[in-house]
Amino acid sequence: MATKLHEPLLVVEDSNEDFRMLQRLMRRLAVQNPIYRCTNGDEVLDFLYRNENNENSHLPPRPSIILLDLNLPGIDGRDILERLKQDRSFKKIPIVVFTTSSNPKDIELCYQKGANGYLVKPMDAQELQKTIQAFVAYWLETNIPPVSD
Repeated sequence: MATKLHEPLLVVEDSNEDFRMLQRLMRRLAVQNPIYRCTNGDEVLDFLYRNENNENSHLPPRPSIILLDLNLPGIDGRDILERLKQDRSFKKIPIVVFTTSSNPKDIELCYQKGANGYLVKPMDAQELQKTIQAFVAYWLETNIPPVSD
């Protein structure tokens, strides 16, 4: 369990306010995992493919999980999800959608494209804290992912 504390988390979030709130909640929950951030779809692809194609130790490590917003500038989260789940190199990385959309069509589409989870960002601060606690408890503490190739 202790080794999971150092596995990197990639947060794909274009809102500075939402990202700062997420960071605060993660600190409050004593999350030790390094957190990397991309603000749009192009950055996600650059981040992942640069790491995959370069053995340079100065680059951030491969994320153990991706927390993905759907509504992003440029390539949106739906397309990122589809691309990553179709790519042999990345399809095993769990992707949890974290978005304001509670639209059943978005939920269905994301699971069809391979999402491992779908969380709706609550507007209420206490509900947001409960959602982040549940994410941390399951994805960072309890869940056992497959071994990467």
